[in-house]
Amino acid sequence: MGMVSEFKAFALKGNVVDLAIGVIIGAAFGKIVSSFIEDVITPLLLKPALEAANLSKIEDLVIFGSVKYGMFLSAVINFLIVAFVLFLVVKGINAARKKEAEAPAAPPAPTNEEKLLMEIRDALKNRS
Repeated sequence: MGMVSEFKAFALKGNVVDLAIGVIIGAAFGKIVSSFIEDVITPLLLKPALEAANLSKIEDLVIFGSVKYGMFLSAVINFLIVAFVLFLVVKGINAARKKEAEAPAAPPAPTNEEKLLMEIRDALKNRS
């Protein structure tokens, strides 16, 4: 088997395609989460907290002239918010899966053989 055909067989396996789709969806979802954090959460919750702590211009916090620790603090805060939001999303998904798994399955319908045996049983009961 040639190298090209081996690569083709590898690349077209279901897992590789699923992974590629997951990466693309993840990138798109990352943009949604970033927008949610930057455009919704930060203005509502983070900005008042930073202003209260007198850190309203966190980007301007600099030490030794070039070390922008304010940007680092901002990145850490954004990471914590994103991680918490994703934690809540995963927790909700797991709860939904757990409820789905706990739902009892309907008993299977009796087979033709079982139906026939039930008829024989009922006929024998009525005979006595």
